[in-house]
Amino acid sequence: MGSVFQINEVTKEKSGIERLTLTDFRNYPFLRFEPHFGPVVITGENGSGKTNILEAISFLTPGRGLRGAKLSDIKRITPALQTEDQIVVNKPFSWAVNACILKNGETYELATAAQKNLHEDEEENRTFERRIVQIDNEKVSTQAELGKYFSAIWVTPSMDRIFTGGPQPRRSFLDRIVYTFDLEHAKRTAVFEHLYKEWYRLLKSGKADNMWLSTIEEQMAQTGVAIAAARREVVARLNTFITNDPDDVFPDLSLNLNGKIEQLLDTKPAIDVEDEYLSLLYQGRKKVSNGESVEGVNHTDFEVYYKTKQMPANLCSTGEQKSLLLSIILAQTKCQILDKGFAPVLLLDEVTTHLDDQKRDALLSKICDLNLQAFITSTEPQNFKTIEKQTQFFSIKNAHIKEK
Repeated sequence: MGSVFQINEVTKEKSGIERLTLTDFRNYPFLRFEPHFGPVVITGENGSGKTNILEAISFLTPGRGLRGAKLSDIKRITPALQTEDQIVVNKPFSWAVNACILKNGETYELATAAQKNLHEDEEENRTFERRIVQIDNEKVSTQAELGKYFSAIWVTPSMDRIFTGGPQPRRSFLDRIVYTFDLEHAKRTAVFEHLYKEWYRLLKSGKADNMWLSTIEEQMAQTGVAIAAARREVVARLNTFITNDPDDVFPDLSLNLNGKIEQLLDTKPAIDVEDEYLSLLYQGRKKVSNGESVEGVNHTDFEVYYKTKQMPANLCSTGEQKSLLLSIILAQTKCQILDKGFAPVLLLDEVTTHLDDQKRDALLSKICDLNLQAFITSTEPQNFKTIEKQTQFFSIKNAHIKEK
């Protein structure tokens, strides 16, 4: 009970979105609404655009949003005419998301948009876009700045299968968790991905300069060890939190990293692990040329175990897997509140699917107890009767939102 009391003390000051405005985003030519600070349930038919609102909110954080979409895929294909009271996106931008957010009593304006027509590839006839971020009407150089003012944690239907496929989705899921505790992690992973692609391209070309390869490998080793260290720290923190504050409804679990570099850090200092990683990359040159993979942080798996059943998550039932996922989300949320001093916003897309009545009602009750803002989509508003007094309901139809 001690940690719950501390969390309630921290979240006395509200944090979240006061006003959200979308322009030419997915199916919305223009949308603006003002949610309250608590559960916000958005209902509508399938395909009405409920998830698009959650995706727009996810773009107030670093990265590519909850769908991982290309910037060019988000804009409306045929923008509608806009009236005088609507925000018009100037020609350089294809879509925009603006939000007035509250963080512990202070108000900030966050905005992000896709800037287009930077340059064109005449041979392929493509226009490239990049994302622009503003905080209080001032352009910032890195998306990581958003994390100082706003944080969002999401659960989507595609994540229901996160434990049954390959390691990449689990690794990305873990890295998003790490971002919330370490704002530089997003930059490190992007840098490593760029270095790896360049290294791989040079090796496959067969024309790589040894000195240039060595320079890239040294940068990869340094960046990769920093990524592995950040992952280890956050997994250890979550495991400790889960052990000390087990949930009363959702499964108890343990988290593990199955990766060469992460495991080396268990017994060796980072500087020595960098040297070993550098050696692995040098030895891996021939493997890449032969089409084989090289061990490293881009192959790490994030493993989850249901402790009571002593069973890995991939062998659990669909309902158990959903419950395990929510156990991680709840632990991350509580841990983050205590760590950062302000509550994340939860984005829960059709989250009640695969949950029995007890777990559904328990989840909704915990959201209310945590005293935070949560956007929840559903086609079945009757699922929220147990919290209807604390909840703000909106319906979506024909790209318009209406409070019920």
